Amino acid sequence: MLTPTLVIDRSKFPTADDEYTPAQRRLIDAQLTKAKEDVTKGRLHGPFANHKELVEFLHKGVKKVGRKAKKQSKPR
Repeated sequence: MLTPTLVIDRSKFPTADDEYTPAQRRLIDAQLTKAKEDVTKGRLHGPFANHKELVEFLHKGVKKVGRKAKKQSKPR
C-alpha cells in the first residue's frame, strides 16, 4: 500500500478555466470537438512500423505543402 507523505490542497492552485476568456474557451472546445470527430471517423495517419516510416511520411507532407505554397505565390 502506498501512502502519500505530503497532502497538497489542490483547491489553492489555479485551473485552466481561470487562464482563458470565455471566447478562448469556446474556440478550444470547438477544436477539441473537431479533433474528436476526426478520430471517430478514422481520419488519422499511421500506424507506422518504425520511426523511418514516420519521418518519410512527414517529409512527403512538407513537400506537398511547399508545392502548394509555390503555386499560390506565383503572380498571375
